[in-house]
Amino acid sequence: MIGGLFAKVFQRVPSLLYRVSLMMKPQVVFVLGGPGAGKGTQCSKIVESFNYTHLSAGDLLRAERAREGSESGQLISNYIKEGKIVPVEITINLLKKAMEETMQEDEKKFCFLIDGFPRNKDNLEGWKKVMEDKADVKFVLFFDCGNEVCIDRCLERGKSSGRSDDNRESLEKRIQTYLQSTRPIIDLYEESGKVRTIDASRCVDEVFADVKAVLKKEG
Repeated sequence: MIGGLFAKVFQRVPSLLYRVSLMMKPQVVFVLGGPGAGKGTQCSKIVESFNYTHLSAGDLLRAERAREGSESGQLISNYIKEGKIVPVEITINLLKKAMEETMQEDEKKFCFLIDGFPRNKDNLEGWKKVMEDKADVKFVLFFDCGNEVCIDRCLERGKSSGRSDDNRESLEKRIQTYLQSTRPIIDLYEESGKVRTIDASRCVDEVFADVKAVLKKEG
């Protein structure tokens, strides 16, 4: 009888652990920096070495723009072409869906790098409204890089990327949008001690050495 009781208890343990994992909130690191600062490159290297899933707000928006039958596709296209920030409802819904799908596929995948978000005050307020009780923001990983270095990198990338916004006219608009809208968000997080700044003007491996040090320290 006692043996049967223990058997029932142990049968319940996996399902109990599964339910606990479902209650685990996504652990989020916001990855910010100007266009061409190397956010995507560094996120790819982080994924190789740490248990993070990389979600690029820009990539999700571009994929949605290209998706056949998308109700938001043309709107997203117009905003990206003008170097403007896409309405927050669209971006957050795409991020939320991507996190949910990732955690459903693998319950151990609950740490996320969200690259290129929040890009302005509206983004931040939208995130707090929809996601504050659904995800924990651990810190902001800020890739700090001079404007001219960023522009040169993007122009070089534009030779092979096929991205419509990797041209000087769009880049100058994007830089201005970043300075006017995104830097104040970084400053806001800085005030609460949640920004980890990386000098992104150096080569990829030197930058990643600092990134690894930050992630190991943060745990």
